[in-house]
Amino acid sequence: MAKTAYANPEQPARTARGTEFEVFARITRRLKQAAEAGKTQFPALATAVYDNRKLWTVLASDVADPENELPNDLRARLFYLNKFTQTHSRKVLAGDASVDILIEINTSIMRGLRQEGSAA
Repeated sequence: MAKTAYANPEQPARTARGTEFEVFARITRRLKQAAEAGKTQFPALATAVYDNRKLWTVLASDVADPENELPNDLRARLFYLNKFTQTHSRKVLAGDASVDILIEINTSIMRGLRQEGSAA
């Protein structure tokens, strides 16, 4: 009874994959909004890029863990995407690159999370 007292029965239980999807979706939405707002909203862009970098740092740490059960090839590709994301983010913040590729990468990850989630 104590466990269900604070539960929201209308909100479905989230899987780890669903939570990952939601975090990617939230940050990607903020990246898109900041990009659409243009240079006048640079602080919003900087914050979204910073949060995206934090997300990718956590993801890289997770896939680098020897206990991670993802296939080694996928883990290596995700780790590489982290390195690319970190490097490209610096270019975005310096005004030397567009945020578009970061949005595309995150969107691709979200598609993968959604596909694998529906196959389970």
